Amino acid sequence: MEISVLDKTGKDTGRKVVLNDAIFGIEPNDHAIYLDVKQYLANQRQGTHKAKARSEIAGSTRKLGRQKGSGGARPGDIKSPVRVGGGRIFGPVPRDYSFKLNKKVKQLARKSALSYKAANQAVLVVDDINFELPKTKDFVALTKNLNVADKKPLIVLASANKNVYLSARNLPKVNVLTVSELNTYAISNSNSVVFSEEAVRALEQIFKA
Repeated sequence: MEISVLDKTGKDTGRKVVLNDAIFGIEPNDHAIYLDVKQYLANQRQGTHKAKARSEIAGSTRKLGRQKGSGGARPGDIKSPVRVGGGRIFGPVPRDYSFKLNKKVKQLARKSALSYKAANQAVLVVDDINFELPKTKDFVALTKNLNVADKKPLIVLASANKNVYLSARNLPKVNVLTVSELNTYAISNSNSVVFSEEAVRALEQIFKA
């Protein structure tokens, strides 16, 4: 699939770049996308939730009533889970939510997400994405020139660029990633994916590895 290369003003440079059909033109696998997004979101969870069990509650261990003769159930101590202020039964405890996903499944998921974007004509290629100084105003101008300002864009760079990152940092709908950081969730969560021309070549190298 061929796509026109734009400059930062949004104008066609007259050049075209070939998007590899093995990456941008496959039959998408929805289940692979689901698994990869599920793993990504699970990895974001800290898992630090905690509720106190019966043994961790501060309180007296005195027996609150007689063992027999009351006509009711045998009373335990004040820390019993059935009493107000007592411990919690089967409460949450710190845990790790992450799980393993095979490399090939993750690659298939990313290719599937990119193929969906390409099929919906939501992929753009810009000859160069760079700023001399970090300026949010310049980044906003770039997104407006590319007609993606209101489309929750994902900007993909070949390598880390501090000026681009700092320029986009305060824009809530914009996400800037390098090719090595590209993930299925970020692709699926965006409405438009903007690659630098160099990033397209770097992406092919990563999927060949």
